[in-house]
Amino acid sequence: MLGILCRGFPFWLHDVPNITFRTDNEPFKMVEPAFGSGGPRYVRWAAEMAVGLQTGVPWMMCKQNDAPDPIINTCNGLICGETFVGPNSPSKPALWTENWTTRYPIYGNDTKLRSTEDIAFAVALFIARKKGSFVSYYMYHGGTNFGRFASSYVTTSYYDGAPLDEYGLIWRPTWGHLRELHAAVNLSSEPLLFGTYSNFSLGQEQEAHIFKTELKCAAFLVNFDKHQSPTVVFRNTSFQLAPKSISILSECRTVVFETAKVNAQYGSRTAKVVESLNDIHTWKAFKEPIPEDISKAVYTGNQLFEHLSMTKDETDYLWYIVSYEYRPSDDGQLVLLNVESRAHVLHAFVNTEYIGSVHGSHDGPGNIILNMNISLKEGQNTISLLSVMVGSPV
Repeated sequence: MLGILCRGFPFWLHDVPNITFRTDNEPFKMVEPAFGSGGPRYVRWAAEMAVGLQTGVPWMMCKQNDAPDPIINTCNGLICGETFVGPNSPSKPALWTENWTTRYPIYGNDTKLRSTEDIAFAVALFIARKKGSFVSYYMYHGGTNFGRFASSYVTTSYYDGAPLDEYGLIWRPTWGHLRELHAAVNLSSEPLLFGTYSNFSLGQEQEAHIFKTELKCAAFLVNFDKHQSPTVVFRNTSFQLAPKSISILSECRTVVFETAKVNAQYGSRTAKVVESLNDIHTWKAFKEPIPEDISKAVYTGNQLFEHLSMTKDETDYLWYIVSYEYRPSDDGQLVLLNVESRAHVLHAFVNTEYIGSVHGSHDGPGNIILNMNISLKEGQNTISLLSVMVGSPV
């Protein structure tokens, strides 16, 4: 019932003649990390097209380790200081194009907030280990999914736990702690950008990363141990490192920032009741438009039409109605109703009486199955299925 995957594209693109997504296809060519069999050829085309525009600025390609020269390959994720394979050419910098500051909320799942300390640790590690020169936060400012633009099973609130929340308000202490991290990195910008890099072990799970010019020096002391606070000796000076932390040393001697030590102001967000909606007169409702000519909204066939091909994403709802002539058998067995769909929710009715529902989930299989015994009356029966989408399929 739902077989076409939108992958976030406006649905009208599916009606472009001869279109094929994520491959070397003339009607539609788009840079994305999930390519088909024509992917390598398509990546080369995308790179040549971009460079051919002669914009005068470098181009990057997210999560494409074999990005062709001079395109810069970059990293997306939570811990690029550990997972990034590095630039695929000595002439390219280490770039982190998506540092996921939190996780978008899913219907039915617990909210997953990323700790302030963890974000700071990941950024500092990327700079120290990968000699990273650029980190982009995804998202730095949260937002709202309006209408039907949310992904499958994703709530309307998007990245509300980012440094700036869904409403543009400062999310404390994340915003302040990252501001202090950025200030510490900026303080050592000269050796980080122009210095000679070296590193050595300070212990079983401890490392030192040094950036040094003739006049300036910066050091990152890393502790991967999540439970212990070891004391390490660096340049004849003892430093105690908090569990899973990085200490940034200006001039390789003065601690100016610790990822695990939050000095920024904490805050809380509270909700205030502005208006109570417990009175029936305070509620408002809206109706989806019903075509004046109902024949234009009704299609007849001998099979179930695919959901989005029918609705063109102009509504989340599609009714399937079938008439069935029932002749009871001598054994009196119930009739089995079995429907498999790639929609998100399916409600079933027999002769206008509700009999049950089934729904999927964000992490579940791509299909839902309604399987139940139903009672039918002798003669003509009407079976109605309401197919529902909860966000655009991905």
